[in-house]
Amino acid sequence: MSEQTLHGGMRHARMPINSAVLMIQGADVWSSEIEDISSTGVLATRPGDWNGHVGDMYALDMIIGDDLNIHVDATVARVTARHIGFAYARIPPETE
Repeated sequence: MSEQTLHGGMRHARMPINSAVLMIQGADVWSSEIEDISSTGVLATRPGDWNGHVGDMYALDMIIGDDLNIHVDATVARVTARHIGFAYARIPPETE
């Protein structure tokens, strides 16, 4: 399901979620919390020592509940003082 944005474009519905995520880039790893998730991306709380930029590629290892571990590749789509917005770049077929 989608919702209309202020600019007339479509925005995919986001589902609030409180879950852990590991953000991995090369040898660097940050642990954070997911705030919401959609079919196209995920919004995570920005760790204090994170130093990435829009366009950077990360592997995200998301732990949902007790039994579900989702691994996706994602690019940084936006950054604020408190959040990092990721857009999925590759979703493994078994995860879709």
